[in-house]
Amino acid sequence: MDNVNPFWQELVYFLLLSGAGFMSLKVSRPRRRPPPANVDLFFTAVSASTVSSMSTVDMEVFSSLQLVFMTFMMFLGGEVFTSMIGLLLVKSKMKRRIPNVFTAGADSDRVAAGDGVEIGKVCVHPNLWEKNPRDDGDSLKLKSVALLSTVVSVYLLAATLSGSIAIFVYLSSIPSARRILRRKGLNLQVFAVFTAVSTFTNCGYVPTNENMAVFKKNSGLLLILIPQILMGNTMYPICLRASIWVAGKFTRSKKKEYRYMAENGGKLGYDHLLAGRRCVYLGMSGLGFIALQLAVFCAMEWKSAAVGGGGLNGYQKLVASLFQVVNSRHTGELVFDLSAISSAVLVLFVFMMYLPPYTSYAPISEGDTTKIRDDDCDNNDNNNDHDVDDICKVRRENKKMKLLQGGFWENMFFSQLTYLTIFVILICITERHSIKTDPLNFNVLNVVVEVISAYGNVGFSVGYSCARQITPDGRCKDASYGFAGRWSNEGKFVLIIVMFFGRLKKYTRRGGRAWALQ
Repeated sequence: MDNVNPFWQELVYFLLLSGAGFMSLKVSRPRRRPPPANVDLFFTAVSASTVSSMSTVDMEVFSSLQLVFMTFMMFLGGEVFTSMIGLLLVKSKMKRRIPNVFTAGADSDRVAAGDGVEIGKVCVHPNLWEKNPRDDGDSLKLKSVALLSTVVSVYLLAATLSGSIAIFVYLSSIPSARRILRRKGLNLQVFAVFTAVSTFTNCGYVPTNENMAVFKKNSGLLLILIPQILMGNTMYPICLRASIWVAGKFTRSKKKEYRYMAENGGKLGYDHLLAGRRCVYLGMSGLGFIALQLAVFCAMEWKSAAVGGGGLNGYQKLVASLFQVVNSRHTGELVFDLSAISSAVLVLFVFMMYLPPYTSYAPISEGDTTKIRDDDCDNNDNNNDHDVDDICKVRRENKKMKLLQGGFWENMFFSQLTYLTIFVILICITERHSIKTDPLNFNVLNVVVEVISAYGNVGFSVGYSCARQITPDGRCKDASYGFAGRWSNEGKFVLIIVMFFGRLKKYTRRGGRAWALQ
């Protein structure tokens, strides 16, 4: 396993998780008959495991037991959990290899001469967990990795538990919200835990058919969920650094490790632990994106039928609009019907769904990068320059991509935008009959929204409306599930591939470099 590329490890992990999720949904009994088709159950399992929240069936079809299974899938497939598993594996690999590689005495002298063994991104020396002046820097680094995995696990459990409690307390205290659950026959405890996990992992599933639209007047609930969305995705590095800072202030026995993590985050090999200056840029950029979307959304939709026609007062519309735009990166919970939103706002959402979660404006001049040597990244553990930290992280990412791609494949890989274009073309081919006979529903923009939403693991969908049919079909019934629910099985399988591709897109970010566009 040590020599297996991380891409294949994660791919196998998500395939196994999706397969186990499908079997759990298949053997358990749904609330309503007939049960969903196998392809829809597998689609739902993949969507939950990759935290995409694309839907092809109504959510209220699933029983409480099935919702519990989906909660586990979302929790185990979330980015914070999978990154924590990566840290635990690195720590386990270090502990396992140290006794087998070194012995006491002469081997220790050889290490002092510089014969270290590289494991992952750090250099492993003997007596790793003991105080040793000759390898104190490496020992401190490895202790920091172990402590960081603990911090991430506590952060994950605290965020999901506090979110579940807050949702439960709100629903128990507000009669209007409680009546909605009672009318739909949903268990309060299951709903609270499911929604908290789905929101924090940025999946976007909600046990109701209408997603969060039925709660758009419950501004308090929406305000509870917004921090959960940000803590689990775009603002996670900021919250993680804040957690490390707080823990370092109130923990005496581990002050050295917390200080090392705060000052040398890029050297620990954890992509989510960004330098302090980068976190500032990330926070400013993230809030700027939200403010831009909110301004455009309110300007275009404030008096539209989608927003203004729902019986909301000014405060409720503002909170619901804020909730909607925050969800475009990358949660996908809905309070408004996207099919009724203007095309300009829809294109803006497509752009936001396409952006990686840590997109930020970080002004680092090109001249600065040329002054940083590889030795500065590999050997200088005492360098506290955060710009250097960011540059070293980019260089490590480039090396990681070379391990994945290697000579031939490095030249064969396309850019992510090229792959998305190919996926859109494939779906237009599989759904060509519907595009001809039902062009108002099956238009290219709707297909692009669905594909980019699956790639970004967001879950936004314009849905399907029988009223938009050119040739009315008396058997057509409106449903609240996503647009993909009306696709052929072939189209659904293409979208499944897109969800896997999107969940692992960090490994293909630098593809297409062999193509010169001039």
